[in-house]
Amino acid sequence: MNAVSSGPNLVQSPRLGFATGEEIAEQQGGLLRQHIEFLAANSPYYRQRFSELGLDARDIRTLTDLPRLPLTGKEDLARHAAKMIAVPDVDLVDLCLTSGTTGPAVALQQSRRDLERVAYNEETAFRMAGVSADDRVLLAVALDRCFMAGLAYFLGLARIGALAIRAGTALLPALAELVLKQRPTAIVGVPTLLLRLAADLEAQGVDVAALGVRRMICIGEPVRGADLKLSRLGGKLAEAWGATVFGTYASTEMATAFTDCEYGIGGHLLPDLMIVEIVDEDGLPLPPGEVGEVVATPLQVTGMPLLRFRTGDLARLHSEPCACGRQTPRLGPIVGRKAEMLKVKGVTVFPQAIHTALQDLEGLAGCCLEVRSDYEQSDLLTVVVGLPDGNGDAASIADVISARTRVRPEVRIVTPDIWREMTWRSGRRKPQLFFDYRAQKLRSSS
Repeated sequence: MNAVSSGPNLVQSPRLGFATGEEIAEQQGGLLRQHIEFLAANSPYYRQRFSELGLDARDIRTLTDLPRLPLTGKEDLARHAAKMIAVPDVDLVDLCLTSGTTGPAVALQQSRRDLERVAYNEETAFRMAGVSADDRVLLAVALDRCFMAGLAYFLGLARIGALAIRAGTALLPALAELVLKQRPTAIVGVPTLLLRLAADLEAQGVDVAALGVRRMICIGEPVRGADLKLSRLGGKLAEAWGATVFGTYASTEMATAFTDCEYGIGGHLLPDLMIVEIVDEDGLPLPPGEVGEVVATPLQVTGMPLLRFRTGDLARLHSEPCACGRQTPRLGPIVGRKAEMLKVKGVTVFPQAIHTALQDLEGLAGCCLEVRSDYEQSDLLTVVVGLPDGNGDAASIADVISARTRVRPEVRIVTPDIWREMTWRSGRRKPQLFFDYRAQKLRSSS
């Protein structure tokens, strides 16, 4: 491979977000040109794509040229990952796997400089949430099985000088013991897990709000609604811990995080590390405020650099000024996944809306969705709810869902153990909460 082994020096501009919109666009344009030139010179996959489309890297000058560039889907990454490597094998020092939530896990490989970039990204994100060298941060996230986030959080905290308490995805009693003995001032984890942890501690007679945890940095699940205010889940978490709740959004493929600042009105873009677009079905940019697919171009990646990566997640960008002084757009909560959009009796609904509707259900261990289809454009939806002893009023739960979503599904109640057996599949880092049997129906009828 005729690759540039190191690539250009990593540009670290933590104050760029406070610059004017024109200055941000100018620097991003320069980083985009650098990114395209690197792809054209070093990525066999993108070099072939540019040739097929008759694109000359030198013609890409500003952010307005983005729609001329090809989109990259998850299927492209799964099929052509080896051709996307843009440095010699000797320069690759880390292999991480995607979560596999919506398809087979894909290996992404990182160079030494990519790890430096990831560490800088997380340092910037943590500082945005107010974390400093004085903090003790409990990492209640997976740090093994080639999981990127746990590694990234640790590297970012090391750059800040904060103490990292690497709990990993330990059982609740182990997490509770670490909280009581090590007294973290901040916790990183999935909000539903952190809420269960608070309940476990309260059951031991602990005053959770008095433990001194000041920040809850939430991953994997949204803690804000479309109005950017804390959702019921986010509010319950803030109340239980007496802490400020910060929402985040990231993925292995993006290698970049969107994190709330102290004003909590959406995750700020890190402009020296990422270009983000919200696009329609045809891949064309939508105006700020409209819901569309999140498309990410992670800048300054050298190992497996990506271009206009289609995340499959639906959200909106907010461009009005933030009181923190940053001029960057902010990403709102994920409202759903394109692949999980449902059409029930003519009403469009996303699974996240149903999960949100049930957040206040007493004793809820969790819920998952099963979708089948007898007719095209008509989905049959069953919501499986885990409740103590498998007892509950299915009709009342269906009423709650209907009031929030205008969709009334079938509801099946199971015990928490059965729910966990259904959703925590072997080899997965996250519970599977969406079971789509529509494709099976189509195959059997064809």
